[in-house]
Amino acid sequence: MTAETSQTLDRGLRVLKLLADTDHGLTVTELSTRLGVNRTVVYRLLATLEQHALVRRDLGGRARVGLGVLRLSRQVHPLVREAAMPALRALAEDIGATAHLTLVDGAEALAVAVVEPTWTDYHVAYRAGFRHPLDRGAAGRAILAARQGNPDEPGYTLTHGELEAGACGAAAPLVGVTGIEGSVGVVMLAESVPERVGPRVMDAAREVADALR
Repeated sequence: MTAETSQTLDRGLRVLKLLADTDHGLTVTELSTRLGVNRTVVYRLLATLEQHALVRRDLGGRARVGLGVLRLSRQVHPLVREAAMPALRALAEDIGATAHLTLVDGAEALAVAVVEPTWTDYHVAYRAGFRHPLDRGAAGRAILAARQGNPDEPGYTLTHGELEAGACGAAAPLVGVTGIEGSVGVVMLAESVPERVGPRVMDAAREVADALR
């Protein structure tokens, strides 16, 4: 038996999804066509969403996602962190290196969860909140590689000395998680990444992606 749902709420959420999928916004007519409803309904939906700052309209009348969405998104990181922690703990203990979950934040990579191994004599100090450019370090490079979607790539990225002298990293992108762009990886003090680390990082990235779906 299908649960009773709100048609108006459903349409409002569909408006937000449509706007989130475009960089240039949509007109009332375009939204009306895509939703399959008349313009009057779209005007009412937009007016309601504007009151909550979830939608804004520019001078040309095109609707775009509003800044109110950012306030909602701030609550995403704790939820993502909680879902990722079991896989990160297992990865850190297995490899004996600092494991991390990194998400895209604008043009930067942002570490949102970090787990250090408990049994090693030393490891790289890496803290949640650490930022770096996407094109430096394994975490960011893995994300950029996923954007390019090259089937010939191994599925993980290795780097050495890009963020810290003497440290190398391995990371694999999160795949198939709607609305989240990121990677799972490890960073260690070594001359090179052991052969088994790349595939193990890929396994951890799949575990995190499964937990987030």
